[in-house]
Amino acid sequence: MEEASLLHQAFVFLFAAVVGVPIAKHLGLGSVLGYLIAGILIGPFVLGLVGQDVNDIMHFAEFGVVVMLFLIGLELQPKKLWKLRMPILGLGGLQVVLSTILITAVALLFDLRWQMALAIGLILALSSTAIVLQTLSEKDLLRTDAGKSAFSVLLFQDIAVIPMLTLMPLLATLPVETTKSIGHTELEAWQQAALVFVVISGIIISGRYLIRPLFNWIARTGLREIFIATSLLLVISITIAMEMVGLSPALGAFLAGVVLAESEYRHELEVGLVTFKSLLLGLFFITVGASINLEVLMQSPGLIALLLVLLILIKISVLMLLAKQFKMSLIENMLFSFALAQGGEFAFVLFTFASLNGVLSNDIISLLTVVVALSMALTPLLLIVCEKLIIPRLSYGKEQREFDQVDDGETPVIVAGYGRFGQIVSRILRSQGFNTTLLEYDAVQIDLVKRFGTKAYYGDVTNEEVLRVAGADSAKMMVIAVGNQEKTLKVIELCRKHFPHLKIFSRAKGRREAFEQRKAGADFVMRETLGSAVILGREALIALGYRKYQAHRTAKAFYHYDSQHLEELADLWGDDKQYVIEAAERAEMLEAVLKADLEDRQAMGRSWNTPVSPESSDTESQQSGSGKEPQAESKES
Repeated sequence: MEEASLLHQAFVFLFAAVVGVPIAKHLGLGSVLGYLIAGILIGPFVLGLVGQDVNDIMHFAEFGVVVMLFLIGLELQPKKLWKLRMPILGLGGLQVVLSTILITAVALLFDLRWQMALAIGLILALSSTAIVLQTLSEKDLLRTDAGKSAFSVLLFQDIAVIPMLTLMPLLATLPVETTKSIGHTELEAWQQAALVFVVISGIIISGRYLIRPLFNWIARTGLREIFIATSLLLVISITIAMEMVGLSPALGAFLAGVVLAESEYRHELEVGLVTFKSLLLGLFFITVGASINLEVLMQSPGLIALLLVLLILIKISVLMLLAKQFKMSLIENMLFSFALAQGGEFAFVLFTFASLNGVLSNDIISLLTVVVALSMALTPLLLIVCEKLIIPRLSYGKEQREFDQVDDGETPVIVAGYGRFGQIVSRILRSQGFNTTLLEYDAVQIDLVKRFGTKAYYGDVTNEEVLRVAGADSAKMMVIAVGNQEKTLKVIELCRKHFPHLKIFSRAKGRREAFEQRKAGADFVMRETLGSAVILGREALIALGYRKYQAHRTAKAFYHYDSQHLEELADLWGDDKQYVIEAAERAEMLEAVLKADLEDRQAMGRSWNTPVSPESSDTESQQSGSGKEPQAESKES
């Protein structure tokens, strides 16, 4: 019966994830919020598909956080980690200290003993490593200044759990109902410190001198499943060791990852564990949602709402202040502050520890557990509000200035967006004597290109008046090189409506974006990766033994037919069934054409080794097609 119950719970959790997460992603809410909502719905307080034992499942799911930090550690070599020491100690330390002080002060206003208030301040100063890193990763923000700073703060918080666990028993004011505790709290302080030092030193020494030979031995077996099992065994062993001495398992796993960051087996470890990390994190997010006690929420909705708002406001205020002191830009400041404005998963561990050691009463813990869980659930929404509502206004306010007066006179080409893509197009056109008017909305980018002697004008290309002043009435062509699809479509529609004579050449990320732009009215659409992929394919053929003429002709043929098929299939975009049929037919047709062309070239015996790009002139193409030998032909080797 127990086995059936386990299978039933597995079915419920998987079904909730499969249904809830794609819907949330489709609505632009992100996978984390999808997991959380799914957890709330299947939880014991809504549909009741999972019972009160959801907390037991959460302890298992927290292993996903451990695996995640191990994988993050694998990405950070010790040198990189050392470079982060100032943000970790400075930014992270100040965040924990200031947040603890303010939250403690607010807790004292509710007539709590100072020991209880301090314990609450310490616990609520932490943020959610799992939710923050997963959400920032999905939004591709981990490599930004805000993402790096958020990671530094989270890492310090994981370290801070250690002294918090040590300090918590000293704050006890209530009778202890059980002798169970976390770690060896019966030891003297110096003994506990020595034990911690031994365990951490053991992880570092083992990682450097024992684990590598072990993986080398396992790798020789050639059994991938044993390698994955060994990886899991390593992480679980570290988790057990850290829990035995009362430390954060996630911190120990992170440390082990850093030690192995320079190992030749790093990538194999990542591949082996990433699936487990994703599944366990998803399970963790669902259990967080399911653990939100709606009964407690219904009993004290006003108080919980007040505590929730106070927690978020205090943490955002502290984070914004620190981000300003650490010289973050206003936009990075907002992302950083809103990302960390919640309670963390280690709060659940510390609440349990505080209860076992007589620091906080069960009534307070049940109330604050709901507050922490709700704050975690609100994190994706807070980031959406920040990105969609606050940052656009800040960007407008920051960049708000009069649009530059264009003084280039009549120019045949307007280039909208002067980033890396637009720069190349403009340089090619200018090299052939065509004047271009360059429009850019990023003031920082304008200042940068001015340093290289290039004149670009500040202006919003989605503004009709800006385009008119830039010469759209008399220009021949509009090159749209901005990276934002929504803005690109808006400019195309604007040009088609007010400047129908303009030829529109636009940039697209991929095939889907290209179809949308063609439907909107673009005359030519260039997919970002097509040209570079064709060139790479050509060079690969040469390396595999093709003569340069053969490789050039194959690449040029592929480029020509693939672009032609894109134009032919544009009208079918939206009709999934017919599009798939036609696309498959054209793919087979292209393969057949290239094979036939190969046989024809072999019969002709044509060969030359002058490197020519797929974008070479029409003259060379005509020479190739007419049977005349190119001027740069070399003798057969």
